Amino acid sequence: MLLGDEGVGIHAVRKLRERPLPPHVDVVDGGTAGVDLLGLIDGYANVIIIDAVDAGEPAGSLFRFKPEDIPAGDTEVPLSLHQAEVLEILRLGEYLGQDLPPVVIYAVQPEAMDWNTNLSLAVEQQTERLLDAIQREFSATEDSP
Repeated sequence: MLLGDEGVGIHAVRKLRERPLPPHVDVVDGGTAGVDLLGLIDGYANVIIIDAVDAGEPAGSLFRFKPEDIPAGDTEVPLSLHQAEVLEILRLGEYLGQDLPPVVIYAVQPEAMDWNTNLSLAVEQQTERLLDAIQREFSATEDSP
């Protein structure tokens, strides 16, 4: 949260908690969980992760992908340090034999990742669109236990 647009996940989580959500949805801030992320997602039918990702696109661009869409060790896909950590943790869980739920990552192209607790205007303007996309994802998984 202290690095501007890198904190898009926690900003989105806070706004998501203000929306009406289906009863099967838990909103959890796992941004600094590290390897404990594996414990946080254990037992869920589906997981959505919200983060910033530097894909070299215009600031505020939205992305939806699955961890398996990014090949391990792919140096041609520029990811933020934090995002690479999330992918590595998920891969570690698979390597250790943890039965991971399906994971979808929603990400936003950051504009500024400097010492700041606010989102840039470009990212802030996409927040509602991001949350709407995530809520549609909830509806698609509403029948999941």
